[in-house]
Amino acid sequence: MSIVKQVSVRFQKLSFHTGMLLLGIFMIISVPLCSQTSEKWEFKTDGVIFGTPLIDGQYIYVGSGDHKMHALLKETGKKVWEFKTNGEVHSSPLIADNLVIFGSGDGNLYAIEKNNGKEVWKFSSRGERKNGPWDYYLSSPQLDGNIVYWGSGDGHLYALDAKTGMLKWQHESDGIIHADPVIHGDKVFIGSFDGNLYALNKQDGAIVWKFKTLGSEYFPKGAIQKAVLVDQNMVYFGSRDYNIYALDEHTGSVKWNMREPAGWIISTPIALGNHIFFGTSDAHKFYCLDKNYGNVVWSTPLRMRVFGSAVEDRNRIIFGTFDGKIIGVDVKTGKQLWEFQTRGSKENYPSVFDQNGEFIEGFSLYGKDMVETERKILDLGAILSTPVIDNQNTLYVGSADGYLYALSLED
Repeated sequence: MSIVKQVSVRFQKLSFHTGMLLLGIFMIISVPLCSQTSEKWEFKTDGVIFGTPLIDGQYIYVGSGDHKMHALLKETGKKVWEFKTNGEVHSSPLIADNLVIFGSGDGNLYAIEKNNGKEVWKFSSRGERKNGPWDYYLSSPQLDGNIVYWGSGDGHLYALDAKTGMLKWQHESDGIIHADPVIHGDKVFIGSFDGNLYALNKQDGAIVWKFKTLGSEYFPKGAIQKAVLVDQNMVYFGSRDYNIYALDEHTGSVKWNMREPAGWIISTPIALGNHIFFGTSDAHKFYCLDKNYGNVVWSTPLRMRVFGSAVEDRNRIIFGTFDGKIIGVDVKTGKQLWEFQTRGSKENYPSVFDQNGEFIEGFSLYGKDMVETERKILDLGAILSTPVIDNQNTLYVGSADGYLYALSLED
């Protein structure tokens, strides 16, 4: 592949103090937010929830750090069954006929009966690995026809028979694969911590093209942590090198890239019309870009990171943040309309933020003890899960406080 020239749409750089001042002004002039949600039910697991819940008929399925896949009644949150693995279940499940298929931190992909939780088959990878404290997700399997595609911490993308778990083919990268594969047309797209985006022939795993991210001073590999978005012959994705990229689906050539100077772009964008929407890590912003050129349409300041993807609901963009909030913003302007706060956020907010929404004295995102800092952030009921909305305007989302929440969305 030819050497990529950086086509960068750059922001005007703001100093840390200027950014915080603007954030403070935003908070001061904001009018009280009207609640447009009411809680229907909540279900408590014994671990953190990072994956996205899956709705199937009258049931909803969600994995947890308690090593279990949980099946609940969608209307009430009552548990139907649970299936225990030997590792954290931070993979979102899929349904293939009568099977629920999902990955676990024990290095296995499980297929269990969706009605009773009994194991049907199990495929073992070469073992799971993590890439540091912010590698929160496992790859979530994706289905195309009778083939399941699944990435692993062992660096492989696997293609398996959905009914039997038999291996069809495998592709090895030079890094951990925790992104979700995306199947589009005759290709499967998968990102890796080696900084490459691979476009593979979905029939045999042969490389059609691959694209190497630019990398950055502190993150030279430019790791790709989550799934791409394929939309109208374009592939969009973020990287730990602070860039979001737009590539030609067929050739892998760069159409544009935008660098956010202040942090990673982890979340998978969503597309609506001529725009894409995504959140950032340490920049603490949510963006709307022109998807054809990468120009900023609007951005909204936040108090914390966004790793999960957003959803659209009646001209509102809805997403979760690391400070334990589900936030709804206007699709045209980015103006915040409402928010919902998790239990963990309500209980533990003063351990991180003061009354003005600033970090309390002595708190630093990347101080001497980053593990302890990250624990405090997760204790806020951080939302890394991508929300899902059913046809009755109920939103379901998991949280690091261990709860799966069901919220009624008002007009």
